[in-house]
Amino acid sequence: MSIGWLMEQLGPRSFGLTFFVMGLVGLVPGLSTFVGALVAWPALQMVRGREVASLPAIVRRRTIRVEKFVRISRAASSRLAWIERLIRPRWPPAIQTTRRLTGIVVLLLGLTMILPVPFGHLVPAFVIMLLALAYLEEDGIAFSVGLVAAVVSLALTTTAVWGTIEAIDFLDPAQH
Repeated sequence: MSIGWLMEQLGPRSFGLTFFVMGLVGLVPGLSTFVGALVAWPALQMVRGREVASLPAIVRRRTIRVEKFVRISRAASSRLAWIERLIRPRWPPAIQTTRRLTGIVVLLLGLTMILPVPFGHLVPAFVIMLLALAYLEEDGIAFSVGLVAAVVSLALTTTAVWGTIEAIDFLDPAQH
């Protein structure tokens, strides 16, 4: 089956799966810069109000054997079963009315993953994964927690960047 076909079958939940996979891959040092830039693609689609995440043609055309997909699905479902005790459908209006906000927040988190801050990709990647799971399960409470975590993550990144700028000014005041 093609990845494009799978995304179409997932419908609006394709954004959640896309963001979750990107967040997971974004945890890998060295790949976070690439993922941070790549996450902009579906995030901007979500901001524009698209119903289904559309991936670049080179990715959409890729195929995965059904047997392999079933094996991956079984492994993932057994590992994620405990998460479903925490994240479950609750307060769905929060998810439905904030789709564009979700896209903006994920876009900002992705951009922070691009910055060359040591281990600065970890918190945004985890927050993207939390928002993705909340979106997949339509859990407005987990989504609200994810938004708070996103604000904290963005504040930490802003502080790190500001501190770096101030340190450079302190070490080399002749620049002014």
